[in-house]
Amino acid sequence: GVTAVAGDFGRGDLVECVGPNGAVVARGLSNYPVQDASRLCGKSSEDIATVLGAPGDAELIHRDNLALI
Repeated sequence: GVTAVAGDFGRGDLVECVGPNGAVVARGLSNYPVQDASRLCGKSSEDIATVLGAPGDAELIHRDNLALI
């Protein structure tokens, strides 16, 4: 799962996924803006509606919108 977010991005923006060693491992289109993504860090998909106050996408980046490096 996502443990942290950095930078400024919106829904639909291209973001990089960085592994624990700092290397970019993937790029994808974000389903959430940075403000919401940061609130969801470390949370389960089941908690999205509770955290955001409304239902949302089950993942930060859907696998159909993800490219591994």
